[in-house]
Amino acid sequence: MFTGIIQEKGEFIRRNKGDNKYQLEIAAETVLKNVKTGDSIAVNGVCLTVVDFSDNYFRADVMLETLKATNLVQLAGGDKVNLEQALQPNSFIGGHFVTGHIDDTAEIKKVVTEKNAKIITMEVTAEVEKYIVKKGSAAINGVSLTVMEIEDNLLTISLIPETWSETNLADLSVGDKVNIETDMLGKYIYKMLNREQSKNAKSKISKEFLAENGFI
Repeated sequence: MFTGIIQEKGEFIRRNKGDNKYQLEIAAETVLKNVKTGDSIAVNGVCLTVVDFSDNYFRADVMLETLKATNLVQLAGGDKVNLEQALQPNSFIGGHFVTGHIDDTAEIKKVVTEKNAKIITMEVTAEVEKYIVKKGSAAINGVSLTVMEIEDNLLTISLIPETWSETNLADLSVGDKVNIETDMLGKYIYKMLNREQSKNAKSKISKEFLAENGFI
């Protein structure tokens, strides 16, 4: 579990291919404090397990399916990645609960400056849009953000200067892909409401329905 508050911008070093999996090597420092083999670190919002590390880099295994489903497959040497250690029991939760399980990628459609803010608009799928609400939360490349607008599959967010400068969102250009994870509370609520609606629909047998079908 993570909070979506980025602790460090790391640097992608290389991707090593193994049997049925890949290993990512990433330069970092802050997120390696007190780290142990087997610990989780979110890389652009993707929960990965540390398999090897030193004072200035770590390696993590990643399955081919995960690479294809996220923007990790597009990383090139020198690219900046957002990093966050897994949430500790005594950690301050400054963002929202983030699982590190990416729902999909979204394509950047527009990046504009509005006073001291950066406004980013991206296109999401209908499957992802149904879990997003205005003023709700979403994690973009692992960054916990508030939804400014969501309409017609277009998600708009606003970034303060601190978030812009301290994450790799500042490197985004039109056409780039970002990892997106919607608020897990929204998913549970959506599922519960649809389950209740389904149950109610099945039980709506009125007197008129019985008469129309010859039962009374």
